Amino acid sequence: MTDDLHRRSVVADTHNDLLCSVVGRPVERWSPYFREQWLPQLRQGGVNLQVLPVFIDDLYRPEGALRQTLRMIEAAHRIAEGNPDVVELCFDGNDIDQALGADRIALVLALESAPGIGEDVELLETLSRLGVRIASLAHFGRTALADGSGEDHTGSKLTRAGIAAVAEMERLGMLFDVSHLGAAGVDHVLELCTRPVIATHSSARALRDHHRNLTDEQLRAIAANGGVVCVNFFAPFLHETDYRIERLIDHIEHIAGVMGVDKVGLGPDFVKEVLADVVMPCCEAAEVEGVPTDQFLPGLEGPAGLPLVTEALLARGWAEDDIVKVLGGNVLALFRAQLGRPTH
Repeated sequence: MTDDLHRRSVVADTHNDLLCSVVGRPVERWSPYFREQWLPQLRQGGVNLQVLPVFIDDLYRPEGALRQTLRMIEAAHRIAEGNPDVVELCFDGNDIDQALGADRIALVLALESAPGIGEDVELLETLSRLGVRIASLAHFGRTALADGSGEDHTGSKLTRAGIAAVAEMERLGMLFDVSHLGAAGVDHVLELCTRPVIATHSSARALRDHHRNLTDEQLRAIAANGGVVCVNFFAPFLHETDYRIERLIDHIEHIAGVMGVDKVGLGPDFVKEVLADVVMPCCEAAEVEGVPTDQFLPGLEGPAGLPLVTEALLARGWAEDDIVKVLGGNVLALFRAQLGRPTH
């Protein structure tokens, strides 16, 4: 039953940093490397809709951030152009439906913290022309646009440029991503936004008190905004010491209980392979933001394990229709309604 339900569902992963691995290869290997290394995992996991975040490592910030942003966007285009039988880079809901109908994986580009644009908010239109459809304004620290969750003690809202960025994203039909944004920033965005937002990879602070997670009050506000929260699979953000899939299901159930089952998705943030790929052994950090970097949910270290989520939800007694929503139905509905639809 598990396999049948999983395979007939649209499975949407709203955060996989695989582009970081791809751009670490020679340019001529970008497309074939994706096909050889990542496509089998996505197919095994039943992924139909994959958001590709553009995350810029500290090595490239600030001077090289825009150049690396463009390289990663170019990598996404080359992946799509080199593998047209299996993937399609999508700019709106119609593109996504077309890809799904042809049994191709729909790829959607996102910016994670957008360090490449600085205060030059007009560059959002440039990046939109290149296919970016989702963006956040900060990671753990401070940017020219906003503070990340690691800066919560400052109580900072969005900067003037950040406020302008929200308006520009809405004009362009880009979804605002509140994951990683500081608490005051999340509240500020929800005051400003006239369109639904997304949290591409965030879990519940009520179950794990870490600044990367969202409070129940924030969850309710995002639900009222019409947005969707996609649960992060990174084990230390789910529990302090118990790194089992049951803790992930706890977060899914909690968020569904607070927001409603129509407002929950999956934002796995599979980082084990990416970290092994891009971080030199001499430079590997034992922890980040107070949590270990080498702890993962067994079986869910990468996208191939996603059917385990369906199995675990069935074991908890979830109705099949609700599982279909969480696996990707809710994200698909949001993307159909919002992606690439400018506000004039």
